Amino acid sequence: WCHSGAIIDRLDCQKVGDDQKHHELSQNFRRTITMNKSHAVIVSIARTPIGKFRGSLSHLTAPQLGSIAIRGILSRLGGDGSGGVPKIVEAYMGNVLQAGIGQAPCRQAVLGAGLEQDVVCTTINKVCASGMKSITLAAQTIELGHHKRTHPSTAILAGGMESMSQTPHYLPTSRTGTPLGHSTLIDGIIHDGLWDPYDNIHMGNCAETCAGDYGISREDQDRYAAESYRRAREGMEMGVWEEEIVSVDGPKKKKQSNLDDGQAVVRDDEEPHSVNLDKLPSLRPAFQKDGTVTAGNASSINDGAAALLLMEEREALDMGLTPLARIRGYADAEGPPAQFTTAPSKAVPMAVERAGMALNDVEYHEINEAFSVVAIVNCMLLNLDMARVNVFGGAVAMGHPIGMSGARIVGSLYGVLKRSGASIGCASICNGGGGASAIVLERLN
Repeated sequence: WCHSGAIIDRLDCQKVGDDQKHHELSQNFRRTITMNKSHAVIVSIARTPIGKFRGSLSHLTAPQLGSIAIRGILSRLGGDGSGGVPKIVEAYMGNVLQAGIGQAPCRQAVLGAGLEQDVVCTTINKVCASGMKSITLAAQTIELGHHKRTHPSTAILAGGMESMSQTPHYLPTSRTGTPLGHSTLIDGIIHDGLWDPYDNIHMGNCAETCAGDYGISREDQDRYAAESYRRAREGMEMGVWEEEIVSVDGPKKKKQSNLDDGQAVVRDDEEPHSVNLDKLPSLRPAFQKDGTVTAGNASSINDGAAALLLMEEREALDMGLTPLARIRGYADAEGPPAQFTTAPSKAVPMAVERAGMALNDVEYHEINEAFSVVAIVNCMLLNLDMARVNVFGGAVAMGHPIGMSGARIVGSLYGVLKRSGASIGCASICNGGGGASAIVLERLN
């Protein structure tokens, strides 16, 4: 990206007007709080494969997918088991497209996984950042000590889930009636997940504006998308995701023999091998006639769920569990709704500062690829080495179940840190409405 320096030079960089001495005292205070607070740690991570739209996971509701991921984290607790299994007292699950799946989706997922009925359940909707916001809420609950109950060792569940395949169409005039003429069906996926209600445009149009503002060409985006697919395919061949994916029973198929029970099992992400990369340059623009964003360089519509189990660090160690990563910092940022594409560049520095670190301390990044241009521009704005961003591909290649992705990339970030032997990583994700969330992890084991 040889032109990125010139683009960054054109940015309007505002200086903070606070008194320098006050700023230094504020930084020292934050560092003291960071050092003294009770850290939340991740003790287990699991996710379903990411299914294609109307693919092998489309027969399952979002809560059913969530239940599978939750059972996965319970089966993957690491350690010597000397302290038994922690009691889950609270759960936060992100879910965006909730129409038609029944009340309290998080509650459905928790009870569907066989957890006890006294688990406090909350469903989170921060659009694409829902899964990540669930993790930060769980971490905050632990840091404040609100998770402590009568049980000696407690845990909090966090994650995200989405079945975009099962999202219904809406008939908004069905209650008031249509006395004469036609009625229009509204696509729930677009209306509640992919549409900017403030500017009345599709998220893809916002991506087009971003590409134009920062001079990101169609070729830049296609080249980035091809690399995302290459990395994701390489990751699958290396078995990178095997430690976090739990298999899912697919729909019944025709029996091939008397020994065949007809049960299909889904073990792998379905998107990475679904695109012929040679055809990327020939795809038509998806949102504007003369645009640069296509179905090939944008993320796809998908199904899936991810879950993580969080505990207070000392309690996890006392139970003989092996903490995987410490949550060092987190942040949310907001800006103009149509500029959600660049919001991660605001959230990441805030999260890193709250972790008591500098941006250069972060060794690897996961930036959710809602569109190729999102990752490209935020790497430019943060001056990141793209070789250390989305090492094994991102949502362009893997898919983007919008309620799941924020939790998925946190788990993927841990996997990258573990495989590379690195210590510090940051995951970030933009969301509709102009926002973004970010989390800083420190690998422990």
